[in-house]
Amino acid sequence: MTDMNEHSLEKWGWGSIGINIMLSMLNLVISIASGSLAVGAEMTHNLVDLTASIVLLIGLKISHRQSKDFPYGLYKVENFVAVVVSALIFFTAYEIAERAVSGSLGKVTVRSWMLLGVVLSAVTPLVFSSYQLRVGKKSNSPSLIASAQEYRTHVFSSGIVLAALEAQLTGVRIDRWAALCVVVFILKTGWELLRDGMRVLLDASLDSATLNEVNRIIESDPATVKVRTLTGRNSGRYRFMEAEVEFRVNDLREAHAVSERIEQAIRDKVPNVERVLIHYEPAARKNLRYAFPLATAAGKLSDHFGESPYFSFVTLSSADNTIERQEVVPNPYCHDEKAKGIKVAEWLVAQKIDKVFVKESLQGKGPEYVLANAGIQIITFEGNTLDWPIERIKGENSVGVI
Repeated sequence: MTDMNEHSLEKWGWGSIGINIMLSMLNLVISIASGSLAVGAEMTHNLVDLTASIVLLIGLKISHRQSKDFPYGLYKVENFVAVVVSALIFFTAYEIAERAVSGSLGKVTVRSWMLLGVVLSAVTPLVFSSYQLRVGKKSNSPSLIASAQEYRTHVFSSGIVLAALEAQLTGVRIDRWAALCVVVFILKTGWELLRDGMRVLLDASLDSATLNEVNRIIESDPATVKVRTLTGRNSGRYRFMEAEVEFRVNDLREAHAVSERIEQAIRDKVPNVERVLIHYEPAARKNLRYAFPLATAAGKLSDHFGESPYFSFVTLSSADNTIERQEVVPNPYCHDEKAKGIKVAEWLVAQKIDKVFVKESLQGKGPEYVLANAGIQIITFEGNTLDWPIERIKGENSVGVI
């Protein structure tokens, strides 16, 4: 998240403060002029939200800072803010319920401008919260989402207040019941914010959809053999993930390069990823798979890689170097006009090949990069039939030129 984006989020915090000041003043004027208990309760609601907006701005300002004492950042401050907001919502509900049950009822005066003022106090937070919620979800900011959801309660509560004032015009006084109805909406929002905020503070797992997407990204890398474990958590609006992965590569430098490639792929496709930690280790293989380009199905070796009409796949047991399986497979791309070598290389990666024997050098060519990225060894050799290289691989598992 860039500083400019952080500054943009802080603007929403200031905007929230401004909206709450306006709504508080508007409902204060209507409450004094009308004497309505329901309007007074709504004004209390606005004042509590004003306090919450100030806390929200503080959370946005310090949540992305780091220090020696907090090397992983203060991202969870935003979730703490969301919990504080929920506590303020519960306090608001208590205040409204207490006034509705035990508050004294005086004369209520209703004027048309008061009705228009209540309508404005409903429309304003509805419009503001729609934009704020969109920004909060885009930035994955729990405090902005919490603030936007809290604003939504004003749409319902102001609607109830409007109904109470209109009923007063007909001689029906429902101030107490209107206030108690507002409490129900507020309690629901408060519980949802408290639940979601505490899940993050207690390091609950990322949602299954995000974890499944990350798992798919890791498995799609050609060097990945198996994803052993994958965990993740939220911290503020940022995501932290850790995975234990088996790679087909043995060289530590190659494994590190694969790890960095996967981490970048995750960052490109999953928003707000702060850190990805991949523990990698070479896969324990029970067998090795070899591929040989063939000129004929009878076993004559081909001088070419991409143009060879057939490939022989040989599966060798790692335990005793005996052949478990040998098959001849047609090359599905030998007649393609363009990029046949790269397509064949990608096909061999999908076949889980470990080593490819070729007579022509692939150095500096596209197939070499595809195979190398997947951790597949390329071994050049001389020979005309399969018999000689197969006999050699039974006793050799090292990298080299045959």
